Amino acid sequence: MFHAASAGLEDRLASGRPIAGYNGFDPSGPWLHIGNLVPIFGLIHLQRHGGRPVVLVGGGTGMIGDPSGRAAGERQLLDRETLAANVASQREQLGRFLHFGTGPADAEMVNNLDWLGELEVIDFLRDTGKHFTVPYMLAKDSVQLRLERGLSYTEFSYMLLQAVDFEHLYRVHGVEMQMGGADQWGNITAGLELIRRKGGAAEGEALAYALSYPLLLAPSGAKFGKSEGGESIWLSAEGTPPFAFYQHWLNTDDRDMAVYLRWFTTLSADEVARLEAEVASNPGARAAQRWLAKDLTTRVHGEAAAEAAVRDSEALFAPEPIRDPVVLERLHGSVGGFTLEPAAVSAGAAAALAAAGLFSSNGEARRMIQNGGITVNGEPLRDPAAPLPAAIGGAWYEVRIGKRRRELGRIAATR
Repeated sequence: MFHAASAGLEDRLASGRPIAGYNGFDPSGPWLHIGNLVPIFGLIHLQRHGGRPVVLVGGGTGMIGDPSGRAAGERQLLDRETLAANVASQREQLGRFLHFGTGPADAEMVNNLDWLGELEVIDFLRDTGKHFTVPYMLAKDSVQLRLERGLSYTEFSYMLLQAVDFEHLYRVHGVEMQMGGADQWGNITAGLELIRRKGGAAEGEALAYALSYPLLLAPSGAKFGKSEGGESIWLSAEGTPPFAFYQHWLNTDDRDMAVYLRWFTTLSADEVARLEAEVASNPGARAAQRWLAKDLTTRVHGEAAAEAAVRDSEALFAPEPIRDPVVLERLHGSVGGFTLEPAAVSAGAAAALAAAGLFSSNGEARRMIQNGGITVNGEPLRDPAAPLPAAIGGAWYEVRIGKRRRELGRIAATR
């Protein structure tokens, strides 16, 4: 996960003295997503080795919205109440990965609204702005990459706000290290400069330190953090149900596993090598994917939910039909399915399956039945006009279409 470090960090860590480090998180929504696992695991490793992780949520910067200056895609400006609710929600999610408390290595959460919200513009210009020249700010990659399409004053000044955060945490909370993605390096090092200048240190003298992670690019070419359909994968059951979360990692491309096992687990090098060897010798078993999916689902949703996701996944993709109404009900809630009105059940198999939305027309359903390509509740359908087999538990249907497609449905409750 290492990309770069500022001068002096290696010696500082080698001293053996505990160090506090922080990562920033965006509270514009109530849920974190799997892209946040990169900084989260950075903090996990820091805590595992005796460091003190500090989580900074941008309640202050969140109030100014997206600093891109583009009309399209800008996020809605949030009020203090909404931000406070989002911060509380994210705190609960982070608590599944980090141990919060008051001990020397316990995690702490801070909100930059607490100090940025009290900052007067004259004080900001006098105490922070005077330490940075325009050429210094223009030289940063984060600025250079945006100059051609236009750069708002808000975006240009964002590095100064981030520098204020670092200097405040250094001075008030004893935080010596800021961590973040490689694309944040310019903003992070601006904080080092502000700390050095306000601390009266000589040029090149390190009072604080920076550590960056590489930007995560999936070797398979897929964009990390999104499902196949392009949706975000959230670290909350409200955004992504446990079963869908588990399936996302279970479906990981073999080419991505070497990266994910190193970034998103606390396995030793020997344990990673063992799982990689299993993938190489028997890729069909997907041993590494199963381990990663179970471990991350347990971290995010708890052991019971992870065990249920494993059972549901095995049931859904097993060759045998599912005849347990409890399992069918749980799977229907996890993966979705169709609903049939009671009147459609007795209308004939082809008409019923078309009414369920499984086929575009009665004719398409009839042809598939006549070709022997459909089973319902384990029974092959032969006659398109015959009624569907009896519902399992009086309510549930498991429909197999061809060799790969499986649909779950229920009879709608009578009103």
